[in-house]
Amino acid sequence: MKLKNYFLILLIFLGFSGYSQEELEASVEGNINNLPVREYKITIDQEMVVKAKGKETMGMTINGGIPGPVLEFTEGEYAVIYVENKMDVETSIHWHGMLLPNFFDGVPYLTTPPIKPGTTFKYEFEIKQHGTYWYHSHTMLQEQSGVYGALMIHPKEKTLEYDKELVLVLSDWTNEKPKDVLRFLKRGTEWYNIKKGTATPLNQVIKRGALGAQLDFWRQRMEGADIADIYYPAFLINGEEKIEYPDFKPGEKVRMRIIDGSASTSFWMTFGGETPTLVSADGKDIVPLKRNKTFIAVAETYDFIVTIPDEGKVEFKIMAQDGSGTASAFLGEGRILPAPNVPKPDKIGMMQKMAKMKMKMGAPALQFNPKDPDPYELKEKWGMQMDDMKMGEKDHSKMNMKKDSIMEGMGEKDKRMDGMAMKDDEMNGMDMKKGEMEDMQGMDLFSEYNYDYLKSPEKTAFNDSIPVTNVLLNLTGNMNRYIWSLNGVPLSAADKIKIKGDEVTRITFNNLTMMHHPMHLHGHFFRVINENGEYSPLKHTVNVPPMQEVTIEFYGNEYGDWFFHCHILYHLDSGMARVVSYDTKRDERMKRYPVSKLINETNKFYTWGMLDAASHMTELNVVSSNIRNQFTVLAEYGWNENIEAEFTYEYYLNDWVRLFSGVNVENEIENSMEELSTTAIGGIRYFTPYMFALDLRVDNKLRPQISLAREIMIFPRLVVFGEYEFQADFGWVNDLEPGKDFKDEQVWRAGLEYFLGKNFSLMGSYDNRFGAGGGLSLRF
Repeated sequence: MKLKNYFLILLIFLGFSGYSQEELEASVEGNINNLPVREYKITIDQEMVVKAKGKETMGMTINGGIPGPVLEFTEGEYAVIYVENKMDVETSIHWHGMLLPNFFDGVPYLTTPPIKPGTTFKYEFEIKQHGTYWYHSHTMLQEQSGVYGALMIHPKEKTLEYDKELVLVLSDWTNEKPKDVLRFLKRGTEWYNIKKGTATPLNQVIKRGALGAQLDFWRQRMEGADIADIYYPAFLINGEEKIEYPDFKPGEKVRMRIIDGSASTSFWMTFGGETPTLVSADGKDIVPLKRNKTFIAVAETYDFIVTIPDEGKVEFKIMAQDGSGTASAFLGEGRILPAPNVPKPDKIGMMQKMAKMKMKMGAPALQFNPKDPDPYELKEKWGMQMDDMKMGEKDHSKMNMKKDSIMEGMGEKDKRMDGMAMKDDEMNGMDMKKGEMEDMQGMDLFSEYNYDYLKSPEKTAFNDSIPVTNVLLNLTGNMNRYIWSLNGVPLSAADKIKIKGDEVTRITFNNLTMMHHPMHLHGHFFRVINENGEYSPLKHTVNVPPMQEVTIEFYGNEYGDWFFHCHILYHLDSGMARVVSYDTKRDERMKRYPVSKLINETNKFYTWGMLDAASHMTELNVVSSNIRNQFTVLAEYGWNENIEAEFTYEYYLNDWVRLFSGVNVENEIENSMEELSTTAIGGIRYFTPYMFALDLRVDNKLRPQISLAREIMIFPRLVVFGEYEFQADFGWVNDLEPGKDFKDEQVWRAGLEYFLGKNFSLMGSYDNRFGAGGGLSLRF
């Protein structure tokens, strides 16, 4: 190594304590250190699999299995991995959490060429770290179909005491095609919540005395406190809903390497038997601690050491964050030592607490001017303001609320299970009056989702002399249209985040949505700033809870462009991502692969429709939409031969306002199809507070028209809907009857819809033109 490099390393070590030399040096291609080579070959293919409800569906396998094989290495080796694509579509593999050369990171069209059908790509990189990591496809939605597996990297020298190891890959499974799942989310529907029993219909809201909270949500254009987007018929551990590992013997210490390889599900994890010891997070060693109930976000990894009991087998249980399902693994033999159950979340209770706290929700996912976003203005307008919470004169935001903070409502058993019981003197130290405590009842709503229990065994803080660049990223989204973004700007409209080499970049995530977002930075580790200060942990993925802030920071020691995104697959594919750039020259090998193809993948058109076939009328509504543009076809035909059809193009100015223009065709004379009138139309459509669809328009005959529509779920599966339309003709183009100043036309409709399933409903309605009737609704 050259003298100047030694000098550089010395300077770096003066500023960094908890980082190894390998993590601070830029990655270099090739086996320049002549390391021992460990080689693997994996094959990705399409085949029918059975993973849920006994139904055979098309999946994507790695070496014939889901998940793929565990790829095992030792720190200090050189990895050579051949990936063969036997599918009829292109694919890719990203090595999640690995420090490696930019070209082999595995994001197609950004860093690495896609693996075309029938071809093999060779990945190679130095293994300069140890711990639990994983790999997965970064091509569209393939990860959901099964393209993922584990990486187990042993340290050069063993530092922890355990006898055996067990890799557990957690995942979610849908029998639907992933692209159909995303298309269904884009259309805006409550069916997935209905299917898994997490919907909050009006009857349940009223029963709980939460109508005021519901009105507050509606005012902010939110249906309710959403936790998870999708219905999954199964959650899996190493590909199974229940799996046994009987070969572990009493007294053995097992290192459980746990990976959340789900497409969109975070889990609560609990263990039966003695409380396990948490020893590692995201592949990095932490100060060991006894801990049972632990939250694992999508793409995170945690290592626990579990002792097999003298009698019985340990249950390891995962519960989906929204309580919609579980899976279990059993270690050992004999009677089951059950893992504690985690209570299902109370969504209506959450809504009540949030309304009491006067949370501001519904921050826009689309800025009016995406080229000039002001993240600080967005935060100030939509962020959670402590002043709004009626918390008295004390600044409770500056309290050192340790661990789970306000533990009110938790039983002693729950506190012990968390391993984070708050001492009485800690509570007394808060010096809060009784009334202030009552004001704080909502403060523990998301407080258990933090990383204060993670402490690095070595200092990780940067020297104050290193320049720091601060970046604020507000996490923003629109559940109705299913668009996700950062600072109100989705990936397709965003600039790169520029990173300066040899400086620290400090990013603050401010979550303005009701969803958790596990944010992952490729090719880097970052400090997650928590109460441990200089000993804050290093991670590659950080979960940002709803309406909370998390700050990370990392040292810029790499080159090229790296992907940075929410690891909920459907959020990523809907725009919640950025390219982090060192602003270096693009790799010549990527000339044939324009990055625009990756960017445009998050702005695709999705098409869906609805057909109502009833005894009194038939209606067809077809929509094709991407982030800003939408085409709509609407056609109605009544039993009395009344027909109206309309085609419009719409442009979204922001989440709630869109301009439109188009053509309307309808018959002039009732019960006659002989005379059809064609008019040009244009206007504005507005999604109002309290969730009404407002349409204001005028046609080429200068006839203004206003319409208002709304639907509400009043019981599980039962929706009430209504629509009112008023059109006036002042004679500015048409001739009116003598003595009349204007002519008006009013159309209204009201009805009920009962969901039979995802695609079919029973419906009945009354229309003032066609009368009453009923029939079947088809969603496609």
